[in-house]
Amino acid sequence: MSGALTNLVAFIVAISILVAVHEFGHYIVGRWCGMKVLRFSIGFGKPLWTKVAGADRTEYCISSIPLGGYVKFLDEREGPVDEADRGRAFNHRPIPARIAVLLAGPAFNFLFALVAYWVLSVQGIPTLRPVIGAVTPDSYAAAAGLQQDELLVAVGDQPVSDWSTAVLSILDEMVSTGEVPLVVQDILGMSATSIFWSGTIARGSRSPDCCSTVSASRWASHSRSPNGSVLIRRRNRQAFGPATE
Repeated sequence: MSGALTNLVAFIVAISILVAVHEFGHYIVGRWCGMKVLRFSIGFGKPLWTKVAGADRTEYCISSIPLGGYVKFLDEREGPVDEADRGRAFNHRPIPARIAVLLAGPAFNFLFALVAYWVLSVQGIPTLRPVIGAVTPDSYAAAAGLQQDELLVAVGDQPVSDWSTAVLSILDEMVSTGEVPLVVQDILGMSATSIFWSGTIARGSRSPDCCSTVSASRWASHSRSPNGSVLIRRRNRQAFGPATE
């Protein structure tokens, strides 16, 4: 329930931001073109909050239905207009100015999207490192010998740095060849490969990191998954000694 409420609030906030940017485009370009703005509203329906400001006594509103918004310009087609303001009515402004006001909303949304993506590219997007979590007994991961806290460094020839990339790479391997090589690394810098084959056979290999005098060695053994696929994985470990096959 709390998740649904959070999603609803996030949706309303996102829509409100997009609407505010869109309507601000209409509003500011209309002002630049000499038009008189009567109301700037985020949302439809009954106003929940209203503020009157500026020389034109423009109403700024937040309304009860947050699924859109509008900018109301002075217009003779909607009612009588004072002679002093007649030249500022929407229908009396030049056609290019009116076209500019109509196009300003989508244009501001497009510019906002560019700025938003630029900010994300500069700040970066938080991602999850592809670290193996708790391994459930009798699962495919357990049968393959995957161990908690191991780091997934590659799927086939594709290096991975986050779970999103890892999942996409795994799905790509499954669709293209049915063979999913997973390269993992433990805290000692020892890497090993498990190849999941959604057919009948798989094979494993290991690649020790010899840059440290403290190394670990592992041997491959076979285990069979419930669907008949063979999973080959290292089983034994030896520390403080040379790596052996």
